[in-house]
Amino acid sequence: MWPVRQPPARPNQPSPSNPPFNAPAARRLRAGLGMGPEHVAYGMRSSYGLPYVTPDLVIAWERGVTHPSSPELTALAGVLWCSPGELIGRPRTLREHRISRGLAPEDVARGVGLELPAYLRMEESGSWRGNERQSAALADVLGLELPDFVAVTGREDKLADLLHSAVTTRWQAYVRPVGKAVPLDRAVLEAALQELHREYQGQMVATLSWGGGSQETSDNGREFLDRIIDHFWTAVEHSGPPRR
Repeated sequence: MWPVRQPPARPNQPSPSNPPFNAPAARRLRAGLGMGPEHVAYGMRSSYGLPYVTPDLVIAWERGVTHPSSPELTALAGVLWCSPGELIGRPRTLREHRISRGLAPEDVARGVGLELPAYLRMEESGSWRGNERQSAALADVLGLELPDFVAVTGREDKLADLLHSAVTTRWQAYVRPVGKAVPLDRAVLEAALQELHREYQGQMVATLSWGGGSQETSDNGREFLDRIIDHFWTAVEHSGPPRR
């Protein structure tokens, strides 16, 4: 359980720094326990030192009008007898992954071998700067799957650029560069890049053969490239299991 901060001046206002909140899950868990919003609010006030939490605020969370802050989410999970991860949508950032695991910053910093202030700066900036050993430790501490590991360590933009080039030119030339950004078995990586290249080129050729104009071809190609990361992980799943 990590420390409770002082409540914000306007606690009902959503903040972009709040973790992604799964409102339907919160409502479902409360109903499953036979609790009303007033019971949840009382538990958060009496057991977690959040005097401003009211039934109306609980209802606002459940309706998605606003999201609980990190301390509020931790307290809400305690009252609902669940882990914070059960109340969080798909985490994307380092901070969101930590919260979803119910870990304090000190736990992660110690686990990866960083001083707490250094870790907190990385979390607040959203820029992971650990070395390879620390990155591997981070994946273990947070239980990161490979796609999340790549996103959290800031490699997604570089990966997207490499994949753009791989599908629009010769994919064979990008096996090694992509392999440096993503720790995949070479055979899996080759199969995934070949599948991506075939799918992209096939889509472009098919669009032209159907009599589509250059604008339609351009739009289809742009849409594929915009979602190149998703396409890549799908191709990896088809090619074999990723490893960290």
